[in-house]
Amino acid sequence: MTDNHFISETSIRVRYAETDAMGVAHHSSYLIWFEVGRSDYIRQRGSSYANFEEAGYHLVVSHLDARFLLSAVYDELIIVRTWVEELKSRQLVFGYIVIRPAIGETLCTGHTYHICTDQRGRVTAIPKWIRPLLGG
Repeated sequence: MTDNHFISETSIRVRYAETDAMGVAHHSSYLIWFEVGRSDYIRQRGSSYANFEEAGYHLVVSHLDARFLLSAVYDELIIVRTWVEELKSRQLVFGYIVIRPAIGETLCTGHTYHICTDQRGRVTAIPKWIRPLLGG
C-alpha cells in the first residue's frame, strides 16, 4: 500500500441486469464495480478520471485478478473498498474488497494493474500533479 493508506468506500445496490436467472450477481459485474470504486477513489481524493483524460493521459488496464468468495444477490447493498496498492513511475495498482456490510462478509477481493499512456497510446510517466491524489 502507498504511504497515505486512504481507502475509499463506494455503496452499490446490485441491479437486476447484473444478475443471472437465479438473482446472483454475474462475475463480470465485480469488474464493473472495481471500475466504479476506482472512479470514486479519485473523486474522493479531490479530482476525477475525466480531469486525467482531459489532460491527455489514460490509465490502461494491463492485468487484473479477482478472487470470488461469496455471491452478491439482486437488490443487495454492497460496499466496494478501494485503495492504491502500489504506485511506480508509470504503473499503478489498485486493490479492492467487496463486502456485504450488513454482516461484514467479504464477497470478492482483487487488483487492477494500470499503465499510464498519453493520447497516442505511448507509455509515459504518471504526471506529478496526480501523484499526491494516489498517495505518492
